[in-house]
Amino acid sequence: MKIALGRQGEEIAAAYLQQQGYEILARNYRCRYGELDIICKKNNIIVFVEVKTRRSDLFGSPEEAITRTKIQHIKKVALLYLAENKTSCREIRFDVVTILMKADRPEINHIEAAF
Repeated sequence: MKIALGRQGEEIAAAYLQQQGYEILARNYRCRYGELDIICKKNNIIVFVEVKTRRSDLFGSPEEAITRTKIQHIKKVALLYLAENKTSCREIRFDVVTILMKADRPEINHIEAAF
């Protein structure tokens, strides 16, 4: 159930990012340090996106689920991705896309340069 909700959220986030003009470079990039949900590019900036999806905010907002430890793992994975994929870019950025699944439609919150 959680995996299905997470995958659904990542699909929604990827579609949203593409609508905003981002080029998706990779999804679910994994290594020994963890996983990056979405890696994309816009205006020569590589953006590493963490996606958090929730059905409700009863137990806290999706943003609150991103811990200091999770941030450290995301940064390590990003460095490994950059080392393996010699991409030309001016800068990198870490974004968060949260999705709260509402009955009528998902509520998307895109936090640029979140950490």
